[in-house]
Amino acid sequence: MVLTSFTSSADIFQFPPSILRSYTLDHFLTVLGDPTLTAFVLNGLLVSIATSVFSVTVGFWAGYAFSKFRFGGRTGLMYLLLIAQIVPQVLLLVTLYTAFDRAGLLNTYIALVLSFTTFTLPLSVMMMKNTFDALPDELIEAARIDGASELRVMGSVLLPVMKTAIIAVALFAFIRAWNDLPFALTLVDTEKQTLPAGLSLRFMGEFRTAYGEMMAASIMTSLPVVVIFLALQKHFVNGAVTGAIK
Repeated sequence: MVLTSFTSSADIFQFPPSILRSYTLDHFLTVLGDPTLTAFVLNGLLVSIATSVFSVTVGFWAGYAFSKFRFGGRTGLMYLLLIAQIVPQVLLLVTLYTAFDRAGLLNTYIALVLSFTTFTLPLSVMMMKNTFDALPDELIEAARIDGASELRVMGSVLLPVMKTAIIAVALFAFIRAWNDLPFALTLVDTEKQTLPAGLSLRFMGEFRTAYGEMMAASIMTSLPVVVIFLALQKHFVNGAVTGAIK
């Protein structure tokens, strides 16, 4: 991918392949000069950040409830979460399309955010629950004895110690939404599509595929995720391990 992005269009199909080819930055300049790609990037950021916020918020409260409270149907719901993780997401595409169409949400950002949040929630809830399980109940009871409400317990006591799990869930949800292709292609039109879907339409035609520009755009698509992961790598690994080994 990297080699092709720097190779001139004439040499991409050179046979036999050779590293002794002409290299250029034209593909990157073409991508950077395309105004439609800026819109795709902004759409992707909007949807990915919203998905992260919803996944963290719902996962945090649901994980807390599953870990620290006992209620009817708790075990059954946990099994449903486990089963949901192994169901191929693309199988739900037609169902979600029909549901959003009837609800009047088709071709909206809300449809994408709800779809991605639905798919990230099972793992998000499980990671949060397992992290809450590792916290001693005495910590929460001491805060309650001091007169703290449930909201105060969550905000002042639990939120600081759950930082690594929150970062791990947020990063997982962001990457899932940022990299999606089938749902972004199906649920919204071109104006609201995210970057992977936009690239597939922009550089793939009926008779020609602009491989150089596509590879250059793919590298640029990967950069935000790589930068965020490297910056938060320690928190992501710690949160993922804590939430997975329980």
